[in-house]
Amino acid sequence: MNLRAATEADVPAVLAFWKLAAEDTNRVDDTAAVIALIRRDPEALVLAVDGDEIVGSLIAGFDGWRCHLYRFAVHPDRRRQGIGRLLLGAAEARFRSFGARRADAMVLDDNTLAHHAWSGGGYRAQPEWRRWVKGL
Repeated sequence: MNLRAATEADVPAVLAFWKLAAEDTNRVDDTAAVIALIRRDPEALVLAVDGDEIVGSLIAGFDGWRCHLYRFAVHPDRRRQGIGRLLLGAAEARFRSFGARRADAMVLDDNTLAHHAWSGGGYRAQPEWRRWVKGL
């Protein structure tokens, strides 16, 4: 298994992987959006790949000010094997290379499986914050 940045050729497999392994799959992920991400920041979408199979993903986005983590997913059959820890480590190393000091992640309140993964990686919920959103 190795970690690498996603390419445009990976997009169909990434979308299929997220349907299998990621929570909150009721949102509309599409090819154009993932390609736009890769073109804007070619190193942001980190994949854990075993042979030709995607077994993990994490978007490590940096906007020049803040570090954000999204779409942290590990294949259900490959969980608890250290893949998530490797993905988080790669994202954090990327952020440190930018001089960043803190990363944040958006995690659904009722996704207790993710709560364990994030807390295992040293992340803590900030109860004083709420996410405000507006569809565009």
